[in-house]
Amino acid sequence: MYICVMYSSELIKGTLKTIVLNLLKDHGKMYGYEITQKVKDLTQDKIQITEGALYPTLHALEEHGDLTVEKVYIGRRVRKYYLLTDQGMETRSERVNELADFMKTMRFLLDLDVAKGHV
Repeated sequence: MYICVMYSSELIKGTLKTIVLNLLKDHGKMYGYEITQKVKDLTQDKIQITEGALYPTLHALEEHGDLTVEKVYIGRRVRKYYLLTDQGMETRSERVNELADFMKTMRFLLDLDVAKGHV
């Protein structure tokens, strides 16, 4: 499902929707391959998302009403661009806040002092 150089698939699995929603907020409309490459670039190859993981996520977000699809014809090919809906913006905000709170809780739970560099 995921090819992940640095992080386990279990860590990535629960955050993929949040990653996609946030990328679309920051970059406007994007197509699938572009999303995978942007994640790879932004994480310096630490997270690599396969098409087999991405497209079911995109379809689920679309079905939920968080994304809309714009088809662009390039010669004989059709490229599907994904865009956030107003609902998707709200969902993104909720998911980002939830993830930030979860990370804060995990730092506390695992007794990690990020400021001092202690693990």
